[in-house]
Amino acid sequence: SEGLSGTLRAVREKLDESHALGYSAAGVVVEVGEGVTEFRAGERVACAGTGYAAHAELLSVPKNLCAPLPDGVDFESGAFSTLGAIALQGVRLAEPTLGESVVVIGLGLVGQLAAQLLKANGCRVFGIDLDESRVELARRLGMDDGCAANADVKEAVAKWTRGRGADAVLITAATSSDEPVELAGEVSRLRGRVVAVGLVGMNVPRQIYFERELTLRVSMSYGPGRYDPEYEERGHDYPLPYVRWTEGRNLEAFLELVAARRVRTSPLVTHRFPIDEGERAYRLISGETKEPYLAVVINYDTEREVERNVVNRSSKFKVQSSKSEVRSKESVRESAGRVRVGLIGAGDYARRVLLPHFKESGVEFVSIATASGVSARDT
Repeated sequence: SEGLSGTLRAVREKLDESHALGYSAAGVVVEVGEGVTEFRAGERVACAGTGYAAHAELLSVPKNLCAPLPDGVDFESGAFSTLGAIALQGVRLAEPTLGESVVVIGLGLVGQLAAQLLKANGCRVFGIDLDESRVELARRLGMDDGCAANADVKEAVAKWTRGRGADAVLITAATSSDEPVELAGEVSRLRGRVVAVGLVGMNVPRQIYFERELTLRVSMSYGPGRYDPEYEERGHDYPLPYVRWTEGRNLEAFLELVAARRVRTSPLVTHRFPIDEGERAYRLISGETKEPYLAVVINYDTEREVERNVVNRSSKFKVQSSKSEVRSKESVRESAGRVRVGLIGAGDYARRVLLPHFKESGVEFVSIATASGVSARDT
């Protein structure tokens, strides 16, 4: 055991550790890894994935988390692809058919996109949100009807469905409350379908779900392949005849709908910031400025020269993470008896055990390389 002080130090270091922010982006391919034939340098793409499609000028993304941008789809619309895939996967799990009545609870970004996708699928759509302005926005984008959550929602949905109840309900809200899952059951028809897309309380009221024999499904982010390292990191795709809609193919499908003008993203954007003003964007979404927002877009200066400091990590994608520049052979020779060390990997054991001892002994670190440039910088 390391004792209380060692445990406390480890916890503090973990809390202070930086993480790359963002998971949805679009841009131009600068270089492809060895063996990658699906993309080429100069191609416009959208990409997804926490730790990959981050808020940065230069990204290294596995091929299965990228999708080509169709003609007519700009980078701003392409940057919605991850959110679009999340919404699309929720819609797929609801299995809506032509003419069905679907209720969307929560009209944030994912809810707005889900409502448009349902309309593109030939459904009647009713939206619910705490913010009346978001209900009105969804109406302008094609949603059939809706109401604010403070209204008599159950009566409004009953009237809208002619007393039948909703065929399916998508929960795209974000709250720890159980109210959305309770409301979903109350507005569903007998044997209806409920899909939880957003992060919500999941204490399901058994009585109403039992009495109406409801089906409840929880959507797993972008689709099949999510959280599978074989798919996401190593590039092993699932055979299309057996898994028609992977997360990568969901990205493609959403972008094709944007290209066909079946989904509109520009009206959802409330703020745009250049990357140099990125802190303002984060203050906005953290609630510090108290200003209402929906979609916030960060733009990059594509003319700015970006240092292309990448090497092969595998045949599937490229990455290099280094805390300092590699020095010449002469500069790394032992000087005046002092030991210079390069470290590959800086996980918990290295941070908690090895590095403190090295630092106490006066060792000079030449370079630290990790799988994440952010973690290398913080070491």
